[in-house]
Amino acid sequence: MLTTQDFLKLQNGSDVRGIAVEGVPDEPVNLYPEAVNRIAGGFAEFLAERLGRPVEGLRIAIGHDARISAPELMRAACSSLTARGVEVIDCALASTPAMFMSILFEETKADGSIMMTASHLPFNRNGMKFFTAEGGLEKADIKNLLERAAACREMAGDPAKARRYDLIGRYSDHLCHVIAEKLGMSVEDRPLAGMHVVVDAGNGDGGFFADKILQRLGADTEGSQFLEPDGMFPNHMPNPENKEAMESLKKAVLAKKADLGLIFDTDVDRMGAVLPDGEEVSRNALIAMMAAILAPDYPGSTIVTDSVTSDELTEFLEKKLGLVHHRYMRGYKNVINECIRLNKSGTVSPMAIETSGHGALSENYYLDDGAYLAVKLLIAAARARREGRDLASLIADLRYPRESVEHRMKILGQDDAKSYGEKVLAAFREQAVKRGFSLAEPSYEGVRVIFPDGWALLRMSLHDPNMPLNLESRSDGGCREMARAVREMLAGFDALDMS
Repeated sequence: MLTTQDFLKLQNGSDVRGIAVEGVPDEPVNLYPEAVNRIAGGFAEFLAERLGRPVEGLRIAIGHDARISAPELMRAACSSLTARGVEVIDCALASTPAMFMSILFEETKADGSIMMTASHLPFNRNGMKFFTAEGGLEKADIKNLLERAAACREMAGDPAKARRYDLIGRYSDHLCHVIAEKLGMSVEDRPLAGMHVVVDAGNGDGGFFADKILQRLGADTEGSQFLEPDGMFPNHMPNPENKEAMESLKKAVLAKKADLGLIFDTDVDRMGAVLPDGEEVSRNALIAMMAAILAPDYPGSTIVTDSVTSDELTEFLEKKLGLVHHRYMRGYKNVINECIRLNKSGTVSPMAIETSGHGALSENYYLDDGAYLAVKLLIAAARARREGRDLASLIADLRYPRESVEHRMKILGQDDAKSYGEKVLAAFREQAVKRGFSLAEPSYEGVRVIFPDGWALLRMSLHDPNMPLNLESRSDGGCREMARAVREMLAGFDALDMS
C-alpha cells in the first residue's frame, strides 16, 4: 500500500524521479506502475483545478525517453488518464522540449503534457516531468501533485484509446524552419549543404537531430553515432557532462574531420559541442559561445548563470561582449525563473543557462532545450562559414582558470541536514572575515570566499544531505592550498565528512 510519504519521496526538485527497474544492488524499486497511474491522475486533477475545468475532456499529451521501463509506465499513465475521461495524445518516443511544444502546436494543442524521463540517470531510473502552458511545474506544484496522487485511486482505462501522434516529426519540422528562416532560405534550399556535423545521441532520444534536421537541411552527418534508442545505454551515458561521452564525440569529430560535433543528454534538454580541432564547448565555453551569438541582438543585456561559473567567464561576458553577468543559483528552474523575473522587471535577459548545459532562451519560451541551443550554434556556424570564419572565433578571447575542482562533503548522522549546513555556512563566513578574506556579495547561495588567486564557494546541495565545495584557481596547486584553508575554517564540524 503506497502512502503519502512514499509519493513525496519521489520528488526531485521540480521533477518526479524514482527507481523503476530491479537488478541494481541496494536500489529497490519505488516507481511502480501503480504509482505512475496515480501520479498521472494527480496531474489531471492539478491541471483541471488550474484551468478551472473538469478533468473529463482535458487533453494531455504524453511521451517518453528510451528507457526500458517506458512501455510499462506509459501504459499505466495512459490507463489512468483515459479512465478519467482525458483525451490522451500518445507521442511515443519524444524529447522533453518537444513535449512542452505539444501544448503550442496547433495539431496537438494539449492542455498539459507529461514526459517520462529520468534525464541522464542510469537505466534503472525513470521519472516524470510536467508542463502547462506556463512551462514546467515548480517544486511546490510537484509536492501538491504528489499529495493529490496519494489520495487518488488507481484506475484502469483503455490505453488504446490514446491518439498516436508523431510529435518528434512535427518538432523537427519546426526547428528546420527556424534554421532556414534565420539563414534567409527555405528548407528546400538545403541551407546546411556543405557542412559536416557529427551527432552523438548516446542511444537516448536525440538521434532524430541527425536525419530529421541535419540531413533534411543538406548537412553531411557521416560519423554520427549511437543514434538508435537503447534504454540500456550500452556505449556511454547520454550526458554532455560525462567525460567518456565527450571523449567519444571528440574522437568521432577528429576522425571524420567534421565541422562540428553535437551531443545531447537522454531527453534532449541539454547539449554540448565539439569544434573541428577537438576543443570541447561545454560549461563556461558553451555559455560564452551562446552569449556571443546572442549579444548582437541583445546588446547590454543580462546573462543569468548558475553560481559555479568562472571569473574568466564574467570577464569575457562583461569586458569582451558588453553584457552583464548575473551569477545566480544552481538548479535549472532557478536560473530560468530568475531570467523571467528580470525580463518582467524591465531588465533584458535573453538567456538563463547552467554549466550542466541546461540553457533556456527568452525567444524560445524560456524552455531549456538542447536541440534549440544546437540550432543556434548551427545558424552561427553557417553564417561564419559564409564569412570565412569559424565558430571558435566567437570565444577566442575566453580565458580559463588554471584549476577547477569540486568536492562533495556528506553531512553524516544529522536528522536535519539543512539546519546543520546553515550552521556550517555561518561559521565559514565568520571565519573567512576573521582571517581577512573578502566575500563575494551578493551571493545568491552559499558563501563565496575570495582568495588572492581564486575563490571557494561552499553551499548546500539542492537535493542531497551534502555540501559541495567548488574551488577555482589561477595558479598551479592553488585549489589544494585553498582547500587546506577551508578545512581549517570548518574545524569542529565533525558531521561534515571532509575526508
